Amino acid sequence: MIERVARILESFSSTRVAQTPSDIARRSNLPNSTAHRLVAELVDAGLLEREESGAVRIGMRLWELTTRGSHALGLRQVAMPFMEEVQARVKEHTQLGVLEQDEVLFIERLSERGAGANITKIAGRLPLNASSSGLVLLAFAPTHYQNRILEGELKALSRETITDPDALRRKLAEIRKVGYAYAPGSVEQVSTGIAVPVSDANGVIAALSVVLPRSQDGDAAIASRERHAIAALREAAEGMTKAIAEVRFTAH
Repeated sequence: MIERVARILESFSSTRVAQTPSDIARRSNLPNSTAHRLVAELVDAGLLEREESGAVRIGMRLWELTTRGSHALGLRQVAMPFMEEVQARVKEHTQLGVLEQDEVLFIERLSERGAGANITKIAGRLPLNASSSGLVLLAFAPTHYQNRILEGELKALSRETITDPDALRRKLAEIRKVGYAYAPGSVEQVSTGIAVPVSDANGVIAALSVVLPRSQDGDAAIASRERHAIAALREAAEGMTKAIAEVRFTAH
């Protein structure tokens, strides 16, 4: 039963927010009668909400329940003041991502009005090899985990996404050496992602990143604005690491 409910909930996405029970049955590979029955029960429990058209969407009660005591919520609460500082300095997109099921899951995003292109959404995912956040998380992951990702499919989101395992291995080594990921054109050709690791006592737990309009100075040169963003990110990540340690210490 739990596995079937999970399949129903997983059939929703950031671009598919409302579905009919029949759509859900097809996408979750469930018998139509089973999907209709479970959807009705989820609506009764407030976990799904039914629209006038008959389609259903994720309910506010589900958001409420999943947010209570969530690790992501705690991390967002600690991160928010530091993200706001970065946002005030960079004035583009600032986001926080974590490693989840071999992808980077974004749990917070701040954006300036009129900021450049950015496909990232809260609760959205990107491949580890394609985003600056994913590259940072992968670079500081255990070696056996890196090897498994490198041996699997490396998805391309643009012509400049790194999909060659050897090139990706070199990129990860570079990130560990310099302490940040610089990824121009990796997700969208018009944008540059820059990310730094955020750590706790056990290692890297998140990636703090910004997305900037791509520099016209060429990929070999990091423009002044990008150097400014790297400095802001590093300061924020250091502050977050200290704040996380204080929260954990107080909790114990």
